[in-house]
Amino acid sequence: MGRTLYRYNPETCRYEPIIIRGRAFWRRVVIFMIASYITGLAGLVYVNYNYPYWDEAVLAEQRTSWMAKWDILLKELDITSRRLARIENNDDHTFRTILDLQPLSQSVRTAGVGGREASSVSYPVIRDTYGLAEKLDARLEIEAQSYEQLFSELTTKEKKWAATPAMQPISNKDLVRLHTTFGMRLHPLLGYWREHRGLDLTAPMGAPVYATGDGYVHMAHYSDTFGLVIYLRHGFGYETRYAHLAKYIVKHGDTVRRGQVIGYVGTTGQSDASHLHYEVLYNGDQVNPMNFFHRYLSNEEYQKLIDQAKTDGPPLD
Repeated sequence: MGRTLYRYNPETCRYEPIIIRGRAFWRRVVIFMIASYITGLAGLVYVNYNYPYWDEAVLAEQRTSWMAKWDILLKELDITSRRLARIENNDDHTFRTILDLQPLSQSVRTAGVGGREASSVSYPVIRDTYGLAEKLDARLEIEAQSYEQLFSELTTKEKKWAATPAMQPISNKDLVRLHTTFGMRLHPLLGYWREHRGLDLTAPMGAPVYATGDGYVHMAHYSDTFGLVIYLRHGFGYETRYAHLAKYIVKHGDTVRRGQVIGYVGTTGQSDASHLHYEVLYNGDQVNPMNFFHRYLSNEEYQKLIDQAKTDGPPLD
């Protein structure tokens, strides 16, 4: 119940209630309503400013959470990018150097990096992050293709390295003397000058003879000149021959591996002492075997080879 206002009436000497009528009443009503409206509006503004709606509060909390996750994503992308840069550097300056390949140019590494999808995103943070991820994906794809090329090249190189006649056909423990005459020499049995397109390695009768590279037996037979002889074909243009054997233990078509025993030292054919006549051919031409097998010797073994060459004796075939 509202409060009643009174005023003193001197004529009646009594307090009488004040009754508002007419325009005064309606003026007070209007003033009250305006004051109430202003007060309510101010309160609403204050509440909205300081106390957002529940759904807005939830969205704000979710936004804070997603922004924190977004920062983590950006850091992970940066870490991945730096790791990929190290892989790319190893690719260009280690693996490709070993395999005699040219490093990938920057234009190749950046080829295929798009941006069309990223440019269609209106929000800057999302657009920039999407662009980083897209570039990283393109770099990874190029690096994957590069590694496929490296693997293919390595497979070919490994086969070539294994096929190269890059060791001595006779072990150093069995080697007595190395005759380094390569070219024209006086034949010890025929008595005239003729080409000598190999090396003669003196060793005891029956010493093992080793294949100097992976390959297969093209021929293994007896020759009036070479005696018991083995022809190995290694691929990549290489061929080796092992002559004057006492015995061979391989046959035509056999596959052999580097270091495999294929026969034994003898003196068959046109030979005047127990030794191995060894030839290397590249693309059909005889080349000096010394250019190949000494590279895999230790310093001590190589020095022994040099010392033996200094005491080079007469050719044996």
